[in-house]
Amino acid sequence: MPSIFAYQSSEVDWCESNFQHSELVAEFYNTFSNVTFFIFGPLMMFLMHPYAQKRSCYVYVTCILFMVVGLFSMYFHMTLSFLGQLLDEIAILWLLASGYSIWMPRCYFPTFLGENRPQFICLVITTTVVSTFLSFLRPVVNAYALNSIAVHILYIVFQEYKRTSNKELRHIMEVSVVLWAFALTSWISDRLLCSFWQQINFFYLHSIWHVLISITFPYGMVTMALVDARYEMPGQTLKVRYWPRDTWPVGLPYVEVSDDKNC
Repeated sequence: MPSIFAYQSSEVDWCESNFQHSELVAEFYNTFSNVTFFIFGPLMMFLMHPYAQKRSCYVYVTCILFMVVGLFSMYFHMTLSFLGQLLDEIAILWLLASGYSIWMPRCYFPTFLGENRPQFICLVITTTVVSTFLSFLRPVVNAYALNSIAVHILYIVFQEYKRTSNKELRHIMEVSVVLWAFALTSWISDRLLCSFWQQINFFYLHSIWHVLISITFPYGMVTMALVDARYEMPGQTLKVRYWPRDTWPVGLPYVEVSDDKNC
């Protein structure tokens, strides 16, 4: 059996033509569309800094993992290697695991854990480590793991949407789901309708997926922070702000917290 670290081509090949613009980059647009991860990641670390100081410094880890996803996605599309594919999918898995650990409301914890967050974090980390090792042995595990997590997150958002009357939270949830739906549509269309897009010389849907999903990240992050605050920060008020200005029709969301408390 060949080593996992020896070069192996990935079985996944996106609609964009390979090595059309460079001899070094397999998919030019799919590679460089990941630059948005390196813009929004540091920007969200800066904007969410006051919130992280009051809630959890692990918020920074989530932002760093978001940039790691962009880095490994760039490597994957540059090389179309099997290792690049694994690193890309595993980075996404750990990003979602970090979000689970910080923001999962205690009422959704497994019953055998009660409402013990440290034990829940240990369970998430253990499950993620096992999934990571299994992905090297059985790469198909990644698809099941990531799809299962996506469905569960949508379920939580739907349940919390029904519970809240907060218009601000409802708006953020709606925008997050719409952005995610557009991003997912781009991803699926690139995979299933490639022959059609090739006929009209439009190869950019997976690149659009990168841009849309990187924009979805700040909205999803703020959504989970607002949901989490209802359970974990009852004595503090979170206010949604938009960068660069609240008055602009389009902006990057973040939260402000009323009190000061260092982590």
